[in-house]
Amino acid sequence: MVKLDILNLLEQKGKTKYWLYKQMGGMSYQNFNKMANGKTKGIRFETIEILCQVLDCTPNDLFVMDLEQPEGK
Repeated sequence: MVKLDILNLLEQKGKTKYWLYKQMGGMSYQNFNKMANGKTKGIRFETIEILCQVLDCTPNDLFVMDLEQPEGK
């Protein structure tokens, strides 16, 4: 299963989840929190682009592959 790994990336960059939320702008905190905690089932390309700009990273840095957890679990 492919998952977002935003919290780990934030820790590496010395930034907080709240800092990222403020940088994202326009997203409800509930949706942001689900996304940041890897609980979202989908993400828009526009959101990926914003995350990459704000975090100075590539899409590859945002995701991890969890081979032990099947899709949809």
